[in-house]
Amino acid sequence: MIFDTAVIGAGATGAATAYYLSQYKQSCVLLESCSEVCSGISKANSGIVHGGFHHPADSLKTRLELRGNKLMDELQKKLHFPYLKCGILVVAYDREQLETLKKLFQRGIDNGVKDLEFCSRERVFELESKLDDSAVGGFFAPNGGTVEPYAYVFSLVECALKNHITLMNGFKVVKGLHSDGCWSLQAADGREIKARYVVNAAGLFADEVSIALGAENFTITPRKGEEYLLDRNCAGRPSRVIFPVPSPHSKGVLVIPTAGGTTMIGPTAELIDDKNDTATTSENFTKILSLTSKMIKGLSPRDLITSFAGLRPVCESEDFYIAPSQKVPAMIQAAGIQSPGLTASPAIGEYIVQLLQESGLTLEKKVDFDGSLPPRNTTREMSDCELQKAHNLDPAWANIICRCEEISEAEIIEAVKRGHTTVDGVKFYTRAGMGRCQGGFCTAKVLEIISRESGIPATELTKRGKGSRILAGKLGDFEVK
Repeated sequence: MIFDTAVIGAGATGAATAYYLSQYKQSCVLLESCSEVCSGISKANSGIVHGGFHHPADSLKTRLELRGNKLMDELQKKLHFPYLKCGILVVAYDREQLETLKKLFQRGIDNGVKDLEFCSRERVFELESKLDDSAVGGFFAPNGGTVEPYAYVFSLVECALKNHITLMNGFKVVKGLHSDGCWSLQAADGREIKARYVVNAAGLFADEVSIALGAENFTITPRKGEEYLLDRNCAGRPSRVIFPVPSPHSKGVLVIPTAGGTTMIGPTAELIDDKNDTATTSENFTKILSLTSKMIKGLSPRDLITSFAGLRPVCESEDFYIAPSQKVPAMIQAAGIQSPGLTASPAIGEYIVQLLQESGLTLEKKVDFDGSLPPRNTTREMSDCELQKAHNLDPAWANIICRCEEISEAEIIEAVKRGHTTVDGVKFYTRAGMGRCQGGFCTAKVLEIISRESGIPATELTKRGKGSRILAGKLGDFEVK
């Protein structure tokens, strides 16, 4: 089979592109190098829906960020991923910062951001009572907030699959050749697919994919951002996303009420060479906690439950690189999608579809496209009456597997049925293992359910795919010498 389009990379950019392509009468294959979609930079993301005031009006980032912010509202109503539209509060903590704050506010106005409010000291404390007493003013962007990034990406892919795109996991593109109007893409494991058009949305590895396809030679440099996740009972959880006044090179360290109910602080911002370096350090946690404790009252090191690092893919220009290749035909580059890439991703998907059309891809809207998903039932959000009804139909709804996040056996079964057969896949789909104990009590039960429902032997189950097997066997199976 020859596909009309092949999208390389199933993070936010690739998933959004596949979602919008699934609205048309064409065949699309989504190629992901990992065992699960959203396993790279989109997963290790702060989840902020940005407000459109950080970057100049003439940048591609700003244009797509503003459009993406609007589309995020529309998509959430259709796909029902967790979205906390709590607004963004940018706060000045001394008089000198107020001048920079005014310029940032004016940039937002010039960019066309709606409903921005410049705030006095009294007003910022009305909006967020937990601010440190040193706050002197700020501005409020009510159209910002947070999403669960993995749930967002899963929903895009799930809806695209519902509308007949094809997903291939574990397909790491290592070679591509365009001949006779068709691309041949080869995976590291020897598989090969053919497509008339290709989209390079490979995130950190977009530069390597570009070279493998004989296209532009550019460099992606990882910018490492360590994030620290605090317990959902954290006394310092704010009601808004709290930004400091930014520096010339960074938006600064943030305090983020996540859509999942926890609180996140960070990130750091360090250019590194290793695209696989996701280590975090206690030194950076101490530094981040010290900075954020000067912004918000009630943060405590005792609230820390886990840490992670995201690697943002930086191109030389710092702007998004989204354009048809000038070296090879029928290829769209979508590289350097760093912050605010998650916010912009729906607009990026739309834009890539437009570029494909301008490059010659014929697209006709489907009359039977269904761009929605049913709301997901979750034990945590059910009333006692709803939970009793669910239990009467299926006792698995009352069998709580993850006590920290109140995740039932029924929710884990649903995740497996939807194709999530790694521990991380189930974790990010359901939140099982994301609470205070970080899977200490529930992982064994999750493994048992995945094995039972998928038919995969427990000893072959992995945390996140190849090279992360969890169990070697039963203790009695090993010979003692």
